[in-house]
Amino acid sequence: MAAENFSAALKRLLAHEGGYTNHPSDPGGPTNFGITIFDYRKYVKPDATAADVKSMALDEAKRIYRAKYWDAQRCDDLPGGVDYAVFDYGVNSGIGRSGKVLRRCLVLPDDTSVVNDPVVAAAAGTDPKALVAAICDERLRFLQRLKTWDVFGKGWGRRVAEVKSVSLALAAGAPAKSKAANAPAAGKGAVPVAKAAQQGSAGAIAAAGAAAAQQAHQSGMSAWTVALIVACAIALAVGGWLFWRWRQALAQQAPA
Repeated sequence: MAAENFSAALKRLLAHEGGYTNHPSDPGGPTNFGITIFDYRKYVKPDATAADVKSMALDEAKRIYRAKYWDAQRCDDLPGGVDYAVFDYGVNSGIGRSGKVLRRCLVLPDDTSVVNDPVVAAAAGTDPKALVAAICDERLRFLQRLKTWDVFGKGWGRRVAEVKSVSLALAAGAPAKSKAANAPAAGKGAVPVAKAAQQGSAGAIAAAGAAAAQQAHQSGMSAWTVALIVACAIALAVGGWLFWRWRQALAQQAPA
């Protein structure tokens, strides 16, 4: 696909992504135009809150899509149809997964997700329709295995079918007759991080710290010692919470 068609691909993608969401089952957390709070913090505002994501400008989202997903996967260099299929997959499930799947479908090593010159050359020498079908079929199988399929599966299935249909038309050199999505396919199709990780790290550490402080107080230790124990417990709890958020951000790059 030519570089100038990024806008058309993005328009189709935004029809699926919709507006602001913050579904408890979505590993992406607060999300707007399909851009998660983690990406917004990385590319726009490091200390962004859910309210910042909710008020995100469309131009901000476009810049992130261009840098993180389109350019990073070298969509300008991929065949028509293949670029859109890879682009949409990367947004929904992370470029760590879409890149590996592209390589796998081209019978290239998938120990990395990087779309480099050998990948571009292999894609150019492959039937684009067959490659689109392979990518989209694998994508659907992956989504169906996720625990969140029961929550988001109907929208995801519709989205993959739409992307496959449009991508096949583009691969055949025909104009893409894409209807607007009936409803946004909310939720990131990535491996979720269990919330128990958050509760188990921060919550358990805090509880253990409180118990230790109480025991220290009852044993006659000084107020300063008890205060130090409480401070350490709080620090560990905060550290555990931050670790959980880091793991959640990594989960967006769904592993193969």
